[in-house]
Amino acid sequence: MKGLLIGAVIGALSLTAQAGGPDGPHDGAEWQIWAYSSAAPAPLGTNATVLGLDGAVLREGTNGWTCMAGNPRPAPEGGWSSAHAAMPMCTDAVGMKWISDFMAGKAPDIERDAYMWMLHGDVGEDNTTAGVLDKSDAKDPSQWIESGPHLMLLPKDPSSLDGMTDDFNTGAPYVMFRGTPGAHVMIPTEGYYNYQDPK
Repeated sequence: MKGLLIGAVIGALSLTAQAGGPDGPHDGAEWQIWAYSSAAPAPLGTNATVLGLDGAVLREGTNGWTCMAGNPRPAPEGGWSSAHAAMPMCTDAVGMKWISDFMAGKAPDIERDAYMWMLHGDVGEDNTTAGVLDKSDAKDPSQWIESGPHLMLLPKDPSSLDGMTDDFNTGAPYVMFRGTPGAHVMIPTEGYYNYQDPK
């Protein structure tokens, strides 16, 4: 019963995050604050620091969490077309260290496990190989997944995930980039397959 209740709550949070945002330019502060902070459940996102496309602070937070666009592709003029396209993510200081190391091509060196919310999903990843930004470049197209809402576990010790499945078709948590320093757990929430049907 407790598991069902937790699942229902996470599902409701996912649906809330997908609700329409404010009018106005997508490179403006109001839209970016909405899009990026709603990547996390309201209790976190509402009080998080929000970074704009240029890395400037759009809103100073109070809870030690940071929300920002996570899409590594260059943003189009005028900003991302949708929150999904921006791939916003919210995490704490330890998660930000994980991201910084990972994006610099280094093995993440963090003091403890961290979590990252992405309730707007992402526009696609090769589940086995980091840095593949287009499905046509994937070694195996069947390993390409465009995710809906999810939570990520960023482990202090990626080898702790070695025995976990990397099958993303079941709806259960799975490992992305298994066997690499960037290995992390993807935890699907309600609407995870909105952009890709499970097999």
